[in-house]
Amino acid sequence: MKFGRYGQLLRQPGVGALLLIGMVARLPHAAVGMLLLLHLVNELDQDWGSAGLVVALMTIGIALGAPWRGHIVDMYGLRRALVPSVIAEVVVWSIVPQVSFTWVLPLVFLGGLFSLPVFSVVRTALGVMTTGDTRRAAFALDAMATEVVFIVGPAGAGIVAVSLDTTIGMIGIGIAASVAGLALMVLNPPTRTGQPGAVALKANPHEERLGAEASLIAAGPGGLADVEGELIVAGAKSTKARIAARGRGFRHKFGWVSASVIAVLIAAAGAGLLISGTEVGILSLLDAHHSEGQLGIVVLFWCGASLLGGLLYGSLDRRISPIVLLLAMAVLTVPMAFATDTWSLALLSIAPGMVCAPVLSAASEWLTDLVAEKRRGEAMGWYGSALTGGTALGSPISGATVDLLGANTGFVMVGAIGTLICAVALTAQQVRRKRARGRVRVLVNES
Repeated sequence: MKFGRYGQLLRQPGVGALLLIGMVARLPHAAVGMLLLLHLVNELDQDWGSAGLVVALMTIGIALGAPWRGHIVDMYGLRRALVPSVIAEVVVWSIVPQVSFTWVLPLVFLGGLFSLPVFSVVRTALGVMTTGDTRRAAFALDAMATEVVFIVGPAGAGIVAVSLDTTIGMIGIGIAASVAGLALMVLNPPTRTGQPGAVALKANPHEERLGAEASLIAAGPGGLADVEGELIVAGAKSTKARIAARGRGFRHKFGWVSASVIAVLIAAAGAGLLISGTEVGILSLLDAHHSEGQLGIVVLFWCGASLLGGLLYGSLDRRISPIVLLLAMAVLTVPMAFATDTWSLALLSIAPGMVCAPVLSAASEWLTDLVAEKRRGEAMGWYGSALTGGTALGSPISGATVDLLGANTGFVMVGAIGTLICAVALTAQQVRRKRARGRVRVLVNES
């Protein structure tokens, strides 16, 4: 383990500032869900079900907007991509606390759709500002910063709602998010190699494969590239040709998606499901023991373990598959069901917590290596959507299980689902590898 690489990383120009701004920029989004719930229940007299629907709409907006915003970063650059978010954040969250419930619904969806794409920007920039083991440390630090944000954000929202007012709190969130967006625009971290602050990188394996395919076509007998173009023109009026052209357009747009990329997105969704499902499990178990006031103790142990795990993972000299790490997290979540009081729950949360930040860090690192640089912002957007989608699923699944089977069962359900996801993904990987080895043997025998 090499902890010195963290110091080396933070001495690199721009990295420390990016990590700090990224952490601060995430705080408004970490707090807005809790503040919105409290505003709807206390100020608009809504029940918890209706309030949950509103938060779900905001989550859907974030999930839909993240890939699109990442694609805009890839196409037009960071500053132009952030302008709509800087405007929308302050406008939407200043209006939401002033209107009736009917208008809150579309407004929070728009707020989610145009939310500041902090995740995509920070991880895309780190991907080109670092390389190798330093990149692993950078993603680990970002994962740890995210953990701190999700400890402080909801707690801060609760304090603001009680001591001040939810209206003031939401307006403050809009202003803070817009200021964070402006700070990112001023910092303007690189999102492509060749930009100031980016490190020189050789093409990743995905780019090398695409380049090899292009070279093969260009060097083919009879000019395969020209022949392909002539055939497309000759058959342009046929239905078959139009379908083929659409297929090529789809492959061009989503050509960066491979089985390995899908596995990383599955890992992100699984991690989100486990995290949100565990949160509900912790709350339900403490509520069953009339110990809701001791929530901070469990969160401190759980998130503190995640911080430590992220620190250790970032110092390693080798990569670990995010699917393997997710499997460990899922299996280690199940024993939390055996907790009998606050302290036993806190102690049992340490083991799965230790793997939480490493899962997110490893997934970001693998995705950066798998996707060509020109599509990386969009890929990080889909990664954020997968994480958000998993988070949106975890809470109701765990909550429904608790309602049906008891306070301890939420941990078992989300742990079992996470284990099943990993088992399917690992089995699929093994099948693909066996088929690939079989094709190689056939080619060798034929030659």
